[in-house]
Amino acid sequence: MADHSEIARATAAGTVLMICGPTAAGKSGLALALAERCGGVIINADSMQLYSDLRILTARPDDAQMARARHCLYGVIDGAERASVAAWLAMAADAVSAARQDGALPIIVGGTGLYFHAAIHGMAPIPDVPSEIHAACVRQHAYQGGAAFRAALAEHDPITAERLHDGDSQRLVRAMGVVLATGRPLSGWQQDPHQGAIQGRPLRIAVMPPRDDLYRTINDRFAAMMTQGAEDEVSALAARGLDPSLPVMKAIGVREIMAMQEGHMPESLAVETASRDSRRYAKRQMTWIRNNFDAEITLSKQQLERNIQEIFAILSKRG
Repeated sequence: MADHSEIARATAAGTVLMICGPTAAGKSGLALALAERCGGVIINADSMQLYSDLRILTARPDDAQMARARHCLYGVIDGAERASVAAWLAMAADAVSAARQDGALPIIVGGTGLYFHAAIHGMAPIPDVPSEIHAACVRQHAYQGGAAFRAALAEHDPITAERLHDGDSQRLVRAMGVVLATGRPLSGWQQDPHQGAIQGRPLRIAVMPPRDDLYRTINDRFAAMMTQGAEDEVSALAARGLDPSLPVMKAIGVREIMAMQEGHMPESLAVETASRDSRRYAKRQMTWIRNNFDAEITLSKQQLERNIQEIFAILSKRG
């Protein structure tokens, strides 16, 4: 196994670990074990774990886990705000720089593919969409519905409309907002040179358990969340009266638990529906990872010691 001097050389060489996997795959546990072994800093790349409101429902590390190693970008954004890929990238770049200044190995971990894509490739310099235009697009989407809104987007940006599906409300609204605010389609902006990629040599690690095992874990985890305080979290979130279009309001399980608490859905159906949505999300994550992440190491089993040895072996060669 690599010793601390080898890790230090890899850190000095600009290596950054990137651990990507679907929800409930065990990637956070792997990141924590690695950080403890080599003095690493864990940097969140899960869009929902950025928000402060839903620690349990988004499976954010608890206080005991966060005390075992330095963690960054967990629970740092209020639910009333809208996180963006650009905002995350800027924060992540700062966290990576700070880790390197301290001689620590940066470990980016999560399951949000757009974050990893931005970290590796940077982003096109797309201007911010004014809040009033965004709000108008949200209202238009709510009035028309996903299919009709996507058809309207296709009149302005057929390339983006073709690659999005009707239910992808956040990205549909974003694309429409960009074209209305700038007069140029999102697909056009995305062809411009990208900027802001995380500097260094990424070591890309994909955590991809067998699907049946993953789905069982997802089902068990959501059931456990219900006993650990997820209902109280959602009650507190509902009491804030936030705009239902905000990302935090769309976290898996929020809608179902709210419906249960309002008497519109039995608990068994709420758990079943949220677990199903989580499984579907995991399936989309795995598809993205296979098609876009280009992992150097793919871990299919939760054999922690063996996995760590494999990662350290590559780090040793890089040193």
